[in-house]
Amino acid sequence: MDQQQAREYLLNKPFSVETFPFGEDVSVFKVKHKMFATLARGKMGKSDNESEDIYWMNLKSDPQEAIMLRDIFPSVIPGYHMSKVHWNTVKLDGSVPVGEIQRMMDNSFNLVVGNMTKADQQSILLHT
Repeated sequence: MDQQQAREYLLNKPFSVETFPFGEDVSVFKVKHKMFATLARGKMGKSDNESEDIYWMNLKSDPQEAIMLRDIFPSVIPGYHMSKVHWNTVKLDGSVPVGEIQRMMDNSFNLVVGNMTKADQQSILLHT
């Protein structure tokens, strides 16, 4: 999965919007004003040239699943600039199957929606 495919998938979620609160280089995806994903190039300021061409995506995760995913996939690491307990960073380098990345994006969205008010949850569920 490349950056554009990930962006399109995230924006197809109900009420999903892309914002740029950290500058034009970091896409932040929100549902009803709550962040559920970020997408940016490379290590966001580090000098590792190899990683500059790879996009990194932060996704919310259940804490135990986050650890499991890190153990299975070398391209899944603790959330970069995020809570290491609740967020993973996924390097979009082609090593994680597309279906698995989509599942992680779905879970991130669902975890954020699950913490919303019942009214907000119901309005989102009407569009799924």
